[in-house]
Amino acid sequence: VSTQSTGSSGINAEYGNIGLFCSTPGVQLGRAVNRKLAMDMLLTGEPISAPAALAGGLVSRVYEDDVIESETERLAGLVASKSHTVIQLGISNFNSQIRKSLVDAAEQSSEAMVQNLGTADGREGLSAFLEKRHPTWSHDK
Repeated sequence: VSTQSTGSSGINAEYGNIGLFCSTPGVQLGRAVNRKLAMDMLLTGEPISAPAALAGGLVSRVYEDDVIESETERLAGLVASKSHTVIQLGISNFNSQIRKSLVDAAEQSSEAMVQNLGTADGREGLSAFLEKRHPTWSHDK
């Protein structure tokens, strides 16, 4: 969902400092950030700051140290308040489509939307929207 960091955090890929290259972590790192940042982190092992991690796309949010716990709880509550069924479908589709061509990803995602509307929670969400009320999730597929 959201990868967070505090303003005082540093993030690194430091196996090179102990005689190992971060080959396995580099697989995900190279897909999460641009290649130049990934290679810099892999070659130097130096930590990057939380703001640099945010700018590079490694984290999605940066908070001050004194609010990270409350913000993490707030975000977790926000996600938990959604339909579990819809969130599971969405995560599955996102992770699958992201590796596909734009045309194939769009086709797959259109099918996922239809599948989503076929769930009890998909129908409840649409009804609640049209009726201007808060949905009551069943979390059933």
